[in-house]
Amino acid sequence: MIKSRRSEDHLHTDVILSKISEYDIFKYYCPNFIELNKKFCSDLRKDQKPGVSIVCWKGKLLYKDFGYPDHTFDCFNYVKFKYSCNFVEALTIIDNDFTLGLASKINNTTFTMGFAGRITNKKPTIQKLTLIKKKSRPWSKSDKSFWERYLITKKTLLKFDVSPISHYWINENRFSCGEITYAYKIGNKYKIYAPNEEYKWSSNTTNKHVQGYKQLPDTGDLLILTSSLKDVMCLYEMGIPAIALQSEMIMPEDKLIQHLKSRFDRIAIFYDNDFDNPNNPGQAMAEKIKQKYWFSNIVIPDVYHCKDLSDYIARFNSYGGMATLIEMTIYGKIHRNNIQTEETNHANTTQKRKQES
Repeated sequence: MIKSRRSEDHLHTDVILSKISEYDIFKYYCPNFIELNKKFCSDLRKDQKPGVSIVCWKGKLLYKDFGYPDHTFDCFNYVKFKYSCNFVEALTIIDNDFTLGLASKINNTTFTMGFAGRITNKKPTIQKLTLIKKKSRPWSKSDKSFWERYLITKKTLLKFDVSPISHYWINENRFSCGEITYAYKIGNKYKIYAPNEEYKWSSNTTNKHVQGYKQLPDTGDLLILTSSLKDVMCLYEMGIPAIALQSEMIMPEDKLIQHLKSRFDRIAIFYDNDFDNPNNPGQAMAEKIKQKYWFSNIVIPDVYHCKDLSDYIARFNSYGGMATLIEMTIYGKIHRNNIQTEETNHANTTQKRKQES
C-alpha cells in the first residue's frame, strides 16, 4: 500500500482537474473504455457482454454499471473502488500515474506502487482535453451578479478572454453547462469554470500556460504572483499587474522569473492563506518561492477568515485593507502613487459599472 504522505493536502480534485480531465482518468483506468455513452465490458467483474458505460450527467462524467446499479462512480471514486483504497490514496494514485507532481514522489522512483501488489511503469496516454469548440452565450444578469461580488467588470473579463458559455465539446463529446459557466482562453487552450458545480474545472492547459501573462504591461514597478485568474483580475481592478500559474503547487520556472525580473522592479507572492488547514499548503509553497527568490510574501491575516483576495472582496464587498496590506508588505509604508487606494478604486469601479449599464 502507498505510504501516507505529508503533502496529501495538495491533492484536491479541482487541482487535478485543472491539469487532466475526467475523460483522461477514465481512459487510463478503464482499459475497455472507447468512447462516451458506448457500452463496454467491465474490468471490475466478470462481464460476458458490454454492460457498463461512461456517461455525462449534470456536467460531469460517471462510470455506470447497468448490471449493478450501486456501481456508479465519478472518476475519483472509480479509482478508489478499483484499488480498494481511501479517497486521498485514490488521488495519490492518479497524481503519480500521471506524474502531476502535486505530491512528493514515492521513494524517488518513476513507477507507482499501488494496492494489492499493483505496480505499473506505463506512461498514461493523455488525450488532452482539446476543446474543439465552445458555444458562447450572451452575458446575463446572473453573470453580472456573480462577477460584481468580486468587483470585476465586464470590460476586465473581456480583456482577460473570459466568456460565458452554454455548451462545450471535448474530443467531439458535447457537454451542457449550468446557468453560469465560463471559458477562460489562455493562449490557444481553455479552462472551463463552472463555479456552482461539484467539479468546477475542466482544462486542456499545461504548466506552461501562465494566466494573465498576455495582459501584462511591458514594464512596471510591481508584479504579483497569485493563485488564480480571478485574483489576477481583482488585482488588475486595483491597478496591479499579476499572473497566476496553473496551480499553487507548481514552482515557477527560473526562466520565467528571470524574464519577469527584467520587466518589473519588484515581484511579490500573494498565495492562498489556508488558515483552516494545519499544513496550509498555499503558504507552504509561497514560503518555498520566497526563500528561493527573496520575494515579499503578502498574507491575508487569519482574523479575516478569507483564503484569498477574491474571498475577501466577496465577503466585505470592498478591497478593504488589501491595498494597504500590499503596500505595507512591499514598501514598508503607504505608497499611494503605486497602488490605487480603496476609495479611489471603489469610485472607479462604480463609474465603470455605470458606463457598462
